[in-house]
Amino acid sequence: MAETISIKPVHTRRTLRIAVGVLFFMAGLCFSSWASRIATVQQNLGLTDAALGAVLFSLPVGLMLSLPFSGWAITKIGSKKVLLSAIVVYGIFLSCLGLAENTFQLIICLVCFGFASNAVNISVNTQAVATERMYERPIMASFHGLWSLAGFVGAGIGTAMIANHINPFRHFITVLVILATGVAVASRYLVDDTGVAPRDKKAVSISLRERLKQMMPLLTLGSIAFCSMICEGAMFDWSVIYFKKVVVAPIALQGAGFTAFMLTMASGRFVADLFAGRFGLKRTLQVSGSLTLTGLLIAVIFPHLYTAMAGFMLVGVGVSSVVPMVYSAAGRSKTMSAGVALAAVSTIGFIGFLVGPPVIGFIAGLATLRASFVFIAIMGMSVVILSTRAKL
Repeated sequence: MAETISIKPVHTRRTLRIAVGVLFFMAGLCFSSWASRIATVQQNLGLTDAALGAVLFSLPVGLMLSLPFSGWAITKIGSKKVLLSAIVVYGIFLSCLGLAENTFQLIICLVCFGFASNAVNISVNTQAVATERMYERPIMASFHGLWSLAGFVGAGIGTAMIANHINPFRHFITVLVILATGVAVASRYLVDDTGVAPRDKKAVSISLRERLKQMMPLLTLGSIAFCSMICEGAMFDWSVIYFKKVVVAPIALQGAGFTAFMLTMASGRFVADLFAGRFGLKRTLQVSGSLTLTGLLIAVIFPHLYTAMAGFMLVGVGVSSVVPMVYSAAGRSKTMSAGVALAAVSTIGFIGFLVGPPVIGFIAGLATLRASFVFIAIMGMSVVILSTRAKL
C-alpha cells in the first residue's frame, strides 16, 4: 500500500515545491564547489592523476557506508529531519576539505563528504517524490535542473575564486554560509513524514523478498542511469583538470569547460519533460547518449579551447535528460511503489556518479587523460545501446 503523507495547512504544493527546489539547489552548489577546486587541491597536495583517482574513490566508499544508515534513518525519523541535518553536515565537511593538509586527511574528509552526500541525495529525492504526487504532471526533471543550475553557479564561483587566488577553505566557508541560509528558509515548508512506516513487519518481510524479483525490470533503467552518471561524475571531477593539462587553457579559463557543460546540462533539464512528451522516452535516451558520445569524441580528437568547450556543451545536453527521465520511468513502475523504485534506480545511478571519477584517474595513470575520456565516451554509447534494447 502506498504511503500517505499528511501535509500541514501552511504547506501548499507551490511552497513545498519551492522549498524542495531550494534544497536541490543547495546540494548542487555544495558538490560543484568541491568539483571546481579539485585541481587546486591536487596541486596543493602534489597528487598525480593516478593518486587523485585513488583518493576520489573515498567518495563512493562514503556512499556505500551511508546506504544502510540513510534508509534506516528516513524510516525512523523521516526524510525531512534527515535532509535538514545531512545537508548542513554536507556543507561542514565541504569546508573540512579545504583544510586538508595531507592525503590521509583528504581521504577521511572525502569519506564523510560522500556519506553526507548520499544521505542528502536519498532524502531530498524522497521529498521530491512526495511533492510530485501533488501534481498531475512530471516535475522531477525541474528539480534536477535546479541541481544542475547550482552546479553552473558553483562552477562560476569556483572560476572566480581561482582567478582571484582565493584558497579553497575561504571559498568553501562562503558556500557553507549560503547553504545554511537556504536551509533555514526552506526548512519550514518541507513534508513532515516522521513516523510514516509500514506497521506490519511480516508484510515488510514478504514485500522485501518479493522486491528481489521485482527489481529485475528496473535493472536496465538503473544501468542506463549508471552509465550516464559515470559521464556526469567524470565531467564534474575531471573537466577542469582536462582543460588544464590537455587543452592547456590559461588559468582564468581552466574552469570554462566545466562551466559550459553545466550551462547546457541545466538548460536541458528544464525542457526534458517537454521533449520526452513529444518524442518519447526511448528516443530521448537514444539522442542523449548519442550527444554524449559525440561531444566527448570532439573534445578528445580536437583538444583545443573552443572545440573542447563545444564538445563539453554537447555532453551537457546529452546527460541532462537521462537521469530525470529514468527516474520518471522508475516512478511509473507497475511492480512496486514509486518511492521504492526510485530509490533503487537512483542508488545504482549515484554509485556510477561517484565510481566514475576514480576510474578515470586509474585509466589516466595507466595511459593518458585523453584515453580516459574515450572511456567516458564508451559510457555514452552504452546509454544508446541499453535504451535501444530496453522495453520503455
